[in-house]
Amino acid sequence: MLGCYLALAAAAVIMLLPLAAAQPTPWRESTCASSTYAANSTYQANLGLLAAALPANVSATPAGFATATVGVVPDLISALALCRGDANASTCRACVAAGFPGAQRECPNSKDVTIYQDDCVLRFSDQRFLDFVGANSPVSVTTVDPENLTVSAAWFTAATVALMNATVDHAVTARGNSTKKYFATGEENFDATHYPMIYGLAQCVPEMTAAQCRSCLSGFIAAMPWWLKGMPRGRVLGIWCNLRYSVNPFYTGSAMVKVSAPPAPAPATVPSIATTEGTGRKGRVAGISAGVACFAVMILILTVCTVIRLKRRKANKRDNAFNRMARGKCTIYEFPTLKEATGNFSEKNKLGEGGFGTVYKGNLPDGQEIAVKKLIDSAGQGLDQIRNEVLVLAQLQHKNLVRLQGFCLHQNEMLLVYEYIKNGSLDNFLFDASRRNTLNWDQEYNIILGIAKGIMYLHEDSSVRIIHRDLKANNILLDDAMDPKIADFGLARLQEGGHTQTRTTRVVGTYGYMAPEYAIHGNVSPKIDIFSFGVLALEIVTKRKNCGSDDSDTDTVNLLSDVWTCWTKGTISEMIDQSLEGHSRIQALRCIHIGLLCVQSDPDDRPDIPSIIFMLNRDDMELQPPEQPAFFFGENSNSASPPYQQGVYMYNRSEVIFEDISKNGLTITYPYPR
Repeated sequence: MLGCYLALAAAAVIMLLPLAAAQPTPWRESTCASSTYAANSTYQANLGLLAAALPANVSATPAGFATATVGVVPDLISALALCRGDANASTCRACVAAGFPGAQRECPNSKDVTIYQDDCVLRFSDQRFLDFVGANSPVSVTTVDPENLTVSAAWFTAATVALMNATVDHAVTARGNSTKKYFATGEENFDATHYPMIYGLAQCVPEMTAAQCRSCLSGFIAAMPWWLKGMPRGRVLGIWCNLRYSVNPFYTGSAMVKVSAPPAPAPATVPSIATTEGTGRKGRVAGISAGVACFAVMILILTVCTVIRLKRRKANKRDNAFNRMARGKCTIYEFPTLKEATGNFSEKNKLGEGGFGTVYKGNLPDGQEIAVKKLIDSAGQGLDQIRNEVLVLAQLQHKNLVRLQGFCLHQNEMLLVYEYIKNGSLDNFLFDASRRNTLNWDQEYNIILGIAKGIMYLHEDSSVRIIHRDLKANNILLDDAMDPKIADFGLARLQEGGHTQTRTTRVVGTYGYMAPEYAIHGNVSPKIDIFSFGVLALEIVTKRKNCGSDDSDTDTVNLLSDVWTCWTKGTISEMIDQSLEGHSRIQALRCIHIGLLCVQSDPDDRPDIPSIIFMLNRDDMELQPPEQPAFFFGENSNSASPPYQQGVYMYNRSEVIFEDISKNGLTITYPYPR
């Protein structure tokens, strides 16, 4: 139970901070993402427009809350500002306005910043976080109040939890003064000698439903016994909800909620030295009995409160979950249902196995066919965090993505449920000798273009940026119309905890499809998907598997080196289907050209995905000559490397090696038929 609470506390962005009664400078904390914008860029100009308009918009609303979007992708900025419910319009406006220069000072040129201040919260980001209310809060830092309590920590904790529960109840169910939705303040008579009063505040953004607000705040409160730790004041802050308590007054106006503290623990009984042995023994027995009785009563009270709170949290969590499920068209499946549908995950229903898990075909009782993926390595992760990530992924809808229908959490296991695609994966149509001639060129070209459009959605148009990291032929499924659907999108993001990274220590993917900077150094960017797309395009046109992908023979010369050799010799036409004529032939050669541009060694030399789609759609667009691509050779390759290489990337199935080779001159000829 402790682990669950701690996980929930971490996912909910907990921040405990000292709240002095009088602070010489305004209090501020910030979180920064790693991505940055360039000086004098369009993003910076859009941020200036946002900074000029948002403070006035927030202060003009009765609830002190506003959202905004400025610009278009890739310079689109989403923003949110929420002022504390007791702040007046001028205070609200000044706080939000101060947040923008504060963000620049503390997170220079960062595209994603959250600023927490006494009177407001401000976040702006290049991610469309406004589409997912209550999810994906930024991560912040935890600090501790140095002041120690002078009363029983257990008593103070019980009193504070009771106060915050009452304050949250009022914030969720009442509208305050009818203009401040989801805001409440509270006070509690505590200990006249040490801390006469405890003050509390709870608030959610007005756009949340009541169930979402309660779930957000209840998650904070449930973790209080572990993060409170006997501190007389603290804050728990997220962009969607926040609460605060202190033994000193910190809000304006009268408290909306007033509660009484739980009874103080009975003082320990100290027997008198002058008593007789019998009297002393009776006194000790009476003291122990009284202590045990008080302890039992306190445990009983705390147990009852905990049970009630957990039942309330469970009900609200279920309501909140189902609200989000409905919006994302995502279903929670019971494990016995999936177990029965897949024949207890029998080998005969196994569709495939990859880096993220094993996929099984299933049939639901209503006759619907599904594909069930059992994820590996999910036991060590916070299941609540995984569920939130899955809910985000379930809302990504595109014709060239396999639709995620739902999920199942079973003990420490995670199962994802996808739509079932009857035609299976692309590799069967490219590399299986019995099906190799099934696809005609129009279908192949449509597959290349469809994969590019799916990547475009993941990289540019979805609410969150997704870098696939494992694009390959058996992760491309073909529907009844032979339209491609990218599978396993977002699983790399899911396994990494939902954060966009520039470098990772856990490389996932398949050799032969991995860009060299990712395979060797773990550098992550959209350009690693571009490299994989280039390999896919070459495989589709030539119907040959790239050496090193999956179970290909390591003694076979790498496809990229063969294509490049033919390109430089002017014999590239030999690599395509000899039955192609006219426009189809030119289109196939153009796809090889684009594929070579995508597999360049330097990521900066690879085109981005919008450019690729433009090149595929515009046959009259002139393409720049490709340079030598990143080469991968099997260690036992029976073909010598071309003499004009600048460098060679070599690999076996467990490692990738870069070797420097001298550079000679090279003349590029255009092999397209005239």
